[in-house]
Amino acid sequence: MKLLSFLNSKNEERLGFWFNQKTYDLQNCAQAQSLTLPSTMNAFLQNFDTNLKVAHTVQAACQTGNCQNKAEDPHHIKPLAPVPHPPSCRDAYAFRQHVAAARRNRGTDMIAEFDQFPIFYFTNHNAIVGEGTVTFEKDHFEKLDFELEAAIVIGKAGKNIEAKDADAFIAGLTIMNDFSARQLQMEEMKMNLGPAKGKDFATAIGPWLVTLDELEPYIQKTPQGMQFNLKMTAFHNEKQVSSGNLKEMTYTFSEIIERCSYGVNLYPGDVIGSGTVGTGCYMELNGTWARQAKEQGKPFTPVWLNPNDVIELEIEGLGRLKHMIQKDPQDRSILSKKKNL
Repeated sequence: MKLLSFLNSKNEERLGFWFNQKTYDLQNCAQAQSLTLPSTMNAFLQNFDTNLKVAHTVQAACQTGNCQNKAEDPHHIKPLAPVPHPPSCRDAYAFRQHVAAARRNRGTDMIAEFDQFPIFYFTNHNAIVGEGTVTFEKDHFEKLDFELEAAIVIGKAGKNIEAKDADAFIAGLTIMNDFSARQLQMEEMKMNLGPAKGKDFATAIGPWLVTLDELEPYIQKTPQGMQFNLKMTAFHNEKQVSSGNLKEMTYTFSEIIERCSYGVNLYPGDVIGSGTVGTGCYMELNGTWARQAKEQGKPFTPVWLNPNDVIELEIEGLGRLKHMIQKDPQDRSILSKKKNL
C-alpha cells in the first residue's frame, strides 16, 4: 500500500493513500465503510499493524469500485512528506561503493571499521520536507548536493532489537534525498564534529511510504534481514546522473536497526536512511570525473545544484521524488562571518 500525507483545501493535514494514480483521504474512505482510522500519518503509525489491516480493507473496497468517496482534486491539495513529523531522523552509511569511491577521490584508503559495524548520524527531524519546491539560503549553494537514498520508517517501538527480529519493526520504505551543502560540511567537519549546518536545512522523503506487502516481489530474506532488489536512479534537469540498486547495501536495514536501538528506544515514525548509493551524489561523482579528466589531460568543472534546477530521484517500487530548487531572495551568509585567524 502507498500511504501519503497532504494538506487538503482547508489546509488540514490528512493521511491518504495512492490508488489508480489518484489520492484518496484514508479516514474519509474508512468512514464511508463504517470503519475507523486516524486522520494523520503520525497517529496511524502509533498502532500501525492494526491500522494497516483496516487500510487494506478500505483499499480493497476501492479496487472493487465500492469506495463512495471521490478522489482528492490534485489542484486543491498540497503534498507533504509521508511522515511529516518524525520523532527522529537518522541516516546511515551503508553502501561500500560510495564510501570507497569518496575516500579514493580524497586520496585516502578505505577505512577498515566500515566492515565492522554500521554507523549513522542524527539529522534535523524538524527539517523534513516532501516533494515540490525547496528554497535554500545563499551559502547552501556553495556546492549544493543531492544524495540518492532510501529510508525505512519504524512501525512500532522497541529497544535493543536484534537484527533477526528487526524486519517486524519496519512499517515501509520511502525515497530520501539528503540535501547537503558541501562547503559548509567540509569546513565544520575539519573539527571532527558534525555534519551540522551542512546537512540540517532540508531532508526530503516521499512521495509515499510504501508498505512491505507491496514490496514482496523485490524482497529477498537473509539471516541478516531483508534485502531489497530496487533499482535507484537520479535525474538532474532530466539528465540521468546516477544509477544503483538498494540490494547493494553492505548492511541490511535490520542490522542498522540493531545498531540504532542499542540502549535506546526507537519509536513509531522514526526515519532511518540507507546512506548514499554508489554514484548517488555529486561529491562522489565530481571526484571520479576529476580524477578521470586528470588522467586524460582534460580540464574539468565540478557540477552542483543551482537555483531553478530540477532534481528527481526514482526508486523502483517507491516512485519518483521531484524537487524544484530555489534560492531565498534575501542575501544572507554565514560564510562571510568567519573570523580571520
